[in-house]
Amino acid sequence: MNQTTPQVQASATSTSTRRWLALATLMIPVLLISVDNTVLGFAVPAISLALKPTSTEMLWIVDVYALVLAGLLVPMGSIGDRIGRRRILLIGATGFAIVSVAAAFATTAGQLIAARAAIGIFGSMLMPATLSLIRNIFDNARERRLAVAIWASVYSGGAAFGPLLGGVLLEHFPWGSIFLIAVPMLVPALLLTPVLVPESRDPAPSPVDPVSIALVVTAAVALVWGIKEIAHDGGPAAAAAVLLGLGLGTAFVRRQLTRERPMLDVRLFARPVFSASIGANLVSFFSLVGFMYFLSQHLQLVAGASPLDAGLLMLPGAALSVVAGLAAVRLASRFSAASVMVAGLVMNAAGYAVVLAFGRDGWMPALLTGFAVVGVGVGLAETLSNDLILASVPPAKAGAASAISETAYELGAVLGTAILGSILGAAYRLGVQVPAGLPAEAAAQARETLGGAVDAASLLPPDAAGALLDSARRAFDSGVASTSAIAAVLMAAAAVVVLRALRTRDASRSA
Repeated sequence: MNQTTPQVQASATSTSTRRWLALATLMIPVLLISVDNTVLGFAVPAISLALKPTSTEMLWIVDVYALVLAGLLVPMGSIGDRIGRRRILLIGATGFAIVSVAAAFATTAGQLIAARAAIGIFGSMLMPATLSLIRNIFDNARERRLAVAIWASVYSGGAAFGPLLGGVLLEHFPWGSIFLIAVPMLVPALLLTPVLVPESRDPAPSPVDPVSIALVVTAAVALVWGIKEIAHDGGPAAAAAVLLGLGLGTAFVRRQLTRERPMLDVRLFARPVFSASIGANLVSFFSLVGFMYFLSQHLQLVAGASPLDAGLLMLPGAALSVVAGLAAVRLASRFSAASVMVAGLVMNAAGYAVVLAFGRDGWMPALLTGFAVVGVGVGLAETLSNDLILASVPPAKAGAASAISETAYELGAVLGTAILGSILGAAYRLGVQVPAGLPAEAAAQARETLGGAVDAASLLPPDAAGALLDSARRAFDSGVASTSAIAAVLMAAAAVVVLRALRTRDASRSA
C-alpha cells in the first residue's frame, strides 16, 4: 500500500501538469488573435503611405478580416466538432502563419485585402477550437473555471496590449512587422499542440448542411458590413445590408429549428444562463472596444502622444483586466458567478461615468481611470460568462457554443466602434469650426474627423491652424462626453437585463 500510493499521486500530478501545459499551448493562438484585432489600427498611416490605397480600399483592409471572421466562426465551430478540434486548430494555425507572411510583403492594396481575408478564414478556425478544447480538457468545474479565466484574461489583455505592441514595432520596423509576429508565435504552438493537446470531437456530429452554412455566413457578413457602413457613411445600402443580415439570420434560425440534427442547436438560447452569458460577452467587448476607439485617438491626436507612449498609457488598464479575470474565479467561489458577472457590467458603466463626470475637458487622469475601471469590469464579466456558456452545454457541443461566444465578441467589437464611433463623430461634426481658406477637400476632411483636422491644419497659417486644432480638440472631447453618457446608460441597462435573466430559478441553480 505504501508503495503504490506515491505512484498514484505522481500519475495524478503528471496528468494535472499536462492539462495546464496544454492550456499554456492553447493560449498562444488566443493571444495572437486578440492582438491582431487591435494592432492594425496603428499601422494604417504607414500602410497608406506605402501602398497608397483609395479610401474604399483602406476601409476594406481594416474591415475584411472582421467580416470574414464573423461569418465563419459558427460554421468552423461546427466543423471542428465534426473533424476534431485539435485538427482544425492546427490547420488554422498553419494557414494563419503562411498568409500573415504574404500580408507582410504585400505590394498592392488588393494583395493586402486578399491576405487579410484569408487571415480571417484561418483565424475563424482558431478561437472556437481553443475554448472548446478547454471544455474537454478540464472536467473538474473549479479547474475549468480557472482555465477559462486565463483564456479570457489573455484574450482581453491581448486586445488592449495590441496598441502597445504596434507602437513598439512601428517605431523600429516597417508596417509589415505587425503581420510577421504571427510566425514566431505560431511555430511553438504547431510543435507543442500535437504533443500536449488531446484530440476531441462530437461523437455524433450533425451532417454537413451547405444551406445552413451559406445562410449564417451571408447573414453575419451582411450584418457586420451594414453596421460598419452605417458608422462610416450611412445610406440606404447600409440599411439594406442590415435588414438582409437580419432576414437571413431569421431564415437560418428557422432552418435549425426544423431539422432533426441541426448544424447549430439554437434552442440553447432558451436557457437563461446561456443567453445572458452571450449577452454579457457582447456588451463587455462593446464597452472595451468602444472606449479604446476614442481613448487611442485622444492620446495621439489631442494629447500628442506617440503610438508607443499611447500604448504604454493604456497598459495599466489592460493589466487590470487580466488581474480581474483571474480574481473572478476566487470571487465566484465566495459569492456567485452571476453576481460577479453582473458586478463587472456595472463597473463597465462606472468607467464611462468617470469620464462623463471628470473627463469632459479631456482631463487625462479621468480618461485613464475610466479605462482602468472598464478593464476591471470586462475582466470580471467575460471570464465568468464564458465559463457559464461552456458549463451550460454538453462537452460534445462545446465547439458550437464556443463559436457563438466568439461571434458575440466580434459583434460587440463592431457595435462598439459603430455605435459609439457614430455618436462621437456626430458630436464632433456639430462642434468643430473650420476656418476659411482651406481647399474644399481638406475642409471636408476637417469637418469629418479629428485626424482630418490635424492634416488640414498643416495647410493653414500658424494662427488659423491653431484655431482649427483647438476647435477640433474641444469638439472631440465634447463628443467623448456625449458618448460616455450614452455608453454608461447602455451598460447599466445591460447589467439589469442580465441580472433579471440570471435571477430565474433555473438560471440561479446553473449559475
